[in-house]
Amino acid sequence: MTGTVRLTKTEEITKAPGRWVALGVLVLAVLLVAVDATVLGLATPYLSEDLRPSGTQLLWIGDVYSFVIAGLLITMGSLGDRIGRKKLLLTGAVAFGAVSVLNAYATSPEMMILARALLGVAGATLMPSTLALIRNLFHDARERSIAVGIWGAAASAGAAVGPLVGGVLLEHFWWGSVFLINLPVMALLVLIGVKLLPESRNPNPGPWDPISVVLSLVGMIASVYAIKELAVHGFGAGALLAGTLGATALVWFVRRQLTLPSPLLDVRLFRNRGFSGAVLADLLTILGLSGLVFFLSQFLQLVQGRSPLEAGLIELPAAIGAVGAGLLAGFVARRFSVRGTVAGGLAAVGAALAGCTVLSASTGAPAIGVALFIGGLGAGFAFTVTADVILSSVPKEQAGAASAVSETAYELGAALGIAVLGSVVTGVYRGFTVPEGVPVEVAEGARDSLGGAAEASAALPPEQSAELLSAARDAFADGFHMAGAVGSAVLFATAVAAWFLLRGQKLEDGVEHP
Repeated sequence: MTGTVRLTKTEEITKAPGRWVALGVLVLAVLLVAVDATVLGLATPYLSEDLRPSGTQLLWIGDVYSFVIAGLLITMGSLGDRIGRKKLLLTGAVAFGAVSVLNAYATSPEMMILARALLGVAGATLMPSTLALIRNLFHDARERSIAVGIWGAAASAGAAVGPLVGGVLLEHFWWGSVFLINLPVMALLVLIGVKLLPESRNPNPGPWDPISVVLSLVGMIASVYAIKELAVHGFGAGALLAGTLGATALVWFVRRQLTLPSPLLDVRLFRNRGFSGAVLADLLTILGLSGLVFFLSQFLQLVQGRSPLEAGLIELPAAIGAVGAGLLAGFVARRFSVRGTVAGGLAAVGAALAGCTVLSASTGAPAIGVALFIGGLGAGFAFTVTADVILSSVPKEQAGAASAVSETAYELGAALGIAVLGSVVTGVYRGFTVPEGVPVEVAEGARDSLGGAAEASAALPPEQSAELLSAARDAFADGFHMAGAVGSAVLFATAVAAWFLLRGQKLEDGVEHP
């Protein structure tokens, strides 16, 4: 049948020019959450000096934020479907700003870990809401690809922009300033969002299932904790217990979702090969990028002796590559293929990680910048296209749940990038040989972290101090090289898997109608 397609009232609203301004507000939220995942990387040496965390506490400070977000995203995505995505987004923005103050003024490692966890709870309300609102703002598939591209560019680039933001702030202020920057941004988001963002929710969400919420949270956090413990300490009672608890909770969660008339997450979506492949690519793209950025920040400062601002500027090419690729991803995937774009992006991130294996104290900024640009470019292509695939594979009513899957993959990848690759770095580093004559208590402090070595060596005579610092830096570099090798192998293998899993997958064309 031919003729003019009649637009519904909803489509007329979403065709209004204001949808692009509303998109800007959503991008602001996702950019800030992504920045917060890595901005702490540059502040780590200063935070270590002030709060004196152990090596294990330092890893928890770095990754508990992403752990909590990953554990709560499915719950928050489903909650947004029920109470309204705009309401959840704005409430979360207020909470995010408030908890940022607690982070900035933490006075102990334990308080810092708790504050980062609470920031993760607030962040979990923001991420699925942004992508779900895009799904409801843009009904034209090509427009939505552009919108998701902008969103994806912000999410990918946020991980790389974090060090630059941190570098600028740390050049002039104390480490807590990397959190206080959240306050004006969140205030702007709330003020503009109240007026411009449309409310959307699932009209028939079904009853809320608290048991599924608990199972989702316990399963995700326990599983990630088990992986972290396994990587740091090997097989042990703690890792075994956490792994068993996590696996049991996740299996119970899946079985429960299959029996509920209105599940928290429709796990049947994973029967779709393309959907599952997109989620896997999502997770491992961000694992590679976030792990690279987090530990490269420390390498640049503590091994190469650069200032925070210098380190941030050197990492800027990753953000430039991610933004450019995010904006072009939809066009490239349609012009060539979804699987080619995603697999190529994953391989590019793998190549950037492989480049880490040859970095040394004397490696120049241009060479590091080129490697980071390639990694950012790959992440932008892979992450943006997979987010579009995930989002377009479900009805609008399930946008929150599908967005939560995409965001869970993102945050889980960020958490695992720091936890797993960080555990490789820490494991290699702790085994370094301390020079003869160094007191036992100084040696123990030096083996905790590279920042701890710098602090512990200050109490030694100049020659002995220089010798200890040199050994510690060499050990950190060796750990960094090993982490780069492990990460690149995982990304190259995922690129091959994505080539097969995304076979025949295409992005939508045209305008969709309810």
